[in-house]
Formats: sequence, structure tokens, C-alpha cells
Amino acid sequence: MRLSAYPMTDTLPPCPECSSSYVYQVDALLNCPECGHEWVPDDLADTASDVRDSVGNVLADGDTVTVIKDLKVKGSSLVVKVGTKVRGIRLVDGDHDIDCKIPGMGQMSLKSQFVKKVSG
Repeated sequence: MRLSAYPMTDTLPPCPECSSSYVYQVDALLNCPECGHEWVPDDLADTASDVRDSVGNVLADGDTVTVIKDLKVKGSSLVVKVGTKVRGIRLVDGDHDIDCKIPGMGQMSLKSQFVKKVSG
């Protein structure tokens, strides 16, 4: 097990999950001792832009998705039901990474972990 390929003068990037500066390297992986996150430094820029659904499919603007779980709407008594089909999504940065218009409810933001891409 080789602990570091970086010379002592180079600094490792902070953890992308918790921003900890206590990152160390084991072989090709960078590891964070505070949150346990592991990542490959070369793939860091590629994975940040990918938005994936609950089963790992890459989402893009204009896709159609289906809600996989009943979702309560914050500040309202409305519920987005399982199986609701949402057409023409728009990807945005942030915690709720999908902007969409849900039929019968209007404009809303969703988390990609609660949707599944519709094939076809």
C-alpha cells in the first residue's frame, strides 16, 4: 500500500463533500477521514456536472421522469404522488437539482434521487 504519490510541496484538494482539508491519498484514491468520502481526483470535474436519477441514469434538460416516492410539498398540504410523470425537466445547481412543471401543481423543484428517467 503506497500512501502518497504527491511530493510534500504539493497540497491535496479539499474534500468535495465536507470541504475538509485533512485529505490523504491511498493509491489512486483520495480519502477524507472526517466524512469517509473517497474519490479519484481526475474524475472530480466530470462527476460534478452529472445529474443522475435514483437508478443511476444520467439526466439531461428536456428529459421525462417519473416520481418514485410520494413527496410532500413543503409549506403546503399537497403531495406529489408516486408515478407522476414530469415532462421537460430543467437541470439546475443546488440541493434540488431539477426544475419542472408538475401537472395540476405548477412550478416545482425536485431532488434527482426521487425520480426515475422514462425510457423512450
